[in-house]
Amino acid sequence: MTDRNVLGGPLEECGTDPLTGFYRDGCCSTGPEDLGSHTVCTVVTAEFLEHQKSIGNDLVTPRPDNNFPGLQPGDRWCVVAVRWLHAHEDGVAAPVILAATHENALEVIPMETLRKYAVDVPDDVSDLL
Repeated sequence: MTDRNVLGGPLEECGTDPLTGFYRDGCCSTGPEDLGSHTVCTVVTAEFLEHQKSIGNDLVTPRPDNNFPGLQPGDRWCVVAVRWLHAHEDGVAAPVILAATHENALEVIPMETLRKYAVDVPDDVSDLL
């Protein structure tokens, strides 16, 4: 079975430099082991990274033992849906790449909220109207 994105199409790659994803495969795929639901493909900003650190989710400090390089503004990264929603509620959500955001993110975040932060525009824009 192919993973689907929030637009209903095949899940596209989020990022490989640094290599993202719960499974470190470049995609925001999820499964039973992914208790946090790392399903939202973002382009992290300085404000988002600061916010995450302030709530105990340090995404800047490298942790080689966890295969985590530390992030810089502009990096693409699969983030936990609940943490992204928290950033949205606090006014500092990072932009979202809809085609690379797993459909399971919709269990936590309404599509209309994700659309407000979309930085990718699909060929068929009817889903965005």
